[in-house]
Amino acid sequence: MTLRIPRLAQALLAIAVVYGGLKLVFDVALGQPIPASLLTMYMFFVVAGVFMVFTFTEESTRELVAPIRALVEDPRRRRLRNLVFVVLPLAAAGATYARLQPRFEAPVELRSIHPAPPASVKIYGKRFDLLKLENPYRKFEKEDPKRFRELVAEGAKVYVENCHFCHGDKLDGRGPFAEGLNPTPMNFQDVGTIAQLQESFLFWRIATGGPGLPAEAAPWISSMPVWQQFLSEDEIWKVILFLYDYTGHRPRAWEEKHAAD
Repeated sequence: MTLRIPRLAQALLAIAVVYGGLKLVFDVALGQPIPASLLTMYMFFVVAGVFMVFTFTEESTRELVAPIRALVEDPRRRRLRNLVFVVLPLAAAGATYARLQPRFEAPVELRSIHPAPPASVKIYGKRFDLLKLENPYRKFEKEDPKRFRELVAEGAKVYVENCHFCHGDKLDGRGPFAEGLNPTPMNFQDVGTIAQLQESFLFWRIATGGPGLPAEAAPWISSMPVWQQFLSEDEIWKVILFLYDYTGHRPRAWEEKHAAD
């Protein structure tokens, strides 16, 4: 006795085989995950092509839809029909909900996370040489630890009042406003962010914000306000102390950068 696979099952099996083949070729053979948008486009044409083949004649069309008609019309399959009509909407709702969840991974768009700062910049009406600029409060870390802790606490207060809405109370870029921003705010806990930078870089980026980014290497995408319009110079330096202290990172010194280069 030969086992005959229903036409609908054959169609679904053909679609599954093509889908698995695409994933296998890209993920395993080529070692490059296929982009979701490209996979969706491929599968659209695959599904359309499969059903065109399986509905080429009236007879094949009847065979294809027979299981569906039986499920809908046969009174003996009432329980199965009710189960299917419950499971399918729930599955669709679950898939939609999963797609709508916010994601915090790095944006796909090709952009530089750490743009090259200018050699000098005008902030607070003064010209700063970023190649030589240092945090005036960093020296207290060794000279007066008690005073240094006070400065860090003052920086923490400024951060909570102004910065945590985007960068989060844990400095992980997951503040209450983060979901409305694209790309999401910088995660200071990541070793690829402030741990790779000098304090002068942070001073420049915070003070000048998104509008202060250089135009020659666009597109820059940043929702950072121009904080020199809202915070004093001292407040920005204190916030920088807090960022490094809380995350446990050390700011890079110019000597370290030149040695690495």
